[in-house]
Amino acid sequence: MIRSRSLFAPLLILLGGWSASAMSQSLPVAVTVSKNVAAVVIGPSSNPVADLTLSFDDASGLSPASLGISAQTVNINDPNLVSRLPSGGLATMSANFPVMITIEPPSTGGLTQHRVTHVEVHTHALAYVAGSPLRLFKAPLNGAFRDITESIAPGSVRARGTTPGWSQFIIVTDLRSTSTVIASKFVYLRGQLSALPSSESTPLKNYLDLAQTAVTQGRYDDADAALDSFNARVSARAGTFIPDLWRATRDTTNIAGELLAGSNTLAFSIGYLRDFGS
Repeated sequence: MIRSRSLFAPLLILLGGWSASAMSQSLPVAVTVSKNVAAVVIGPSSNPVADLTLSFDDASGLSPASLGISAQTVNINDPNLVSRLPSGGLATMSANFPVMITIEPPSTGGLTQHRVTHVEVHTHALAYVAGSPLRLFKAPLNGAFRDITESIAPGSVRARGTTPGWSQFIIVTDLRSTSTVIASKFVYLRGQLSALPSSESTPLKNYLDLAQTAVTQGRYDDADAALDSFNARVSARAGTFIPDLWRATRDTTNIAGELLAGSNTLAFSIGYLRDFGS
């Protein structure tokens, strides 16, 4: 487990005088696997900077090698990185935790997974407060980052989300309005539904319509109930009527996983709006 100590100590040792504008540098990772769970220690074994836990709904071929995990410090002011974050400059990485985690399973590694994997990034480099604006973001390699947060919990910070597939993860301070974030998550989910035939997409679209109307009217419990029904239908249809497989050969699309992960993070934002406002 990581020590209750500033991130700067281990990074300064590793990088010999790190600063927020420094070039990126790789961090050591140690991966252990037990059944459907992978535990990853990031940084020196004597003083890690983070723990990463991956809990798979259903995986095969899971091993340290088949996951393809790496981590690095990044320049949080790098224009290439900033351009991958939501526009407007309200979502930024902290200089206290300038770490990007990449999970890029090798195509020949044999990893397969169904539905979603639960991701937790745990670090003492960031401080938890109630109503924290910290969020877990994910992006394809060199692609745009988006919010996949399912919870932000103390200890010091545990950023959790779900994902149907892989690649890069960061923790971000997101100061965008919650209403804006919710709207973008509805758009994302509706886009995923376009990959399904109308016999599958229409009932799910109806649940999203109910949830979005309920949010607009401030009926947050009703919105949660609609998303629960959305998830229940996706889960019941997954693997038979809705594709739910991701594999390292990248020749399938895990639509069920995308829908479940998208609904999970939408529910988090709706709960945040209810509890802390926009």
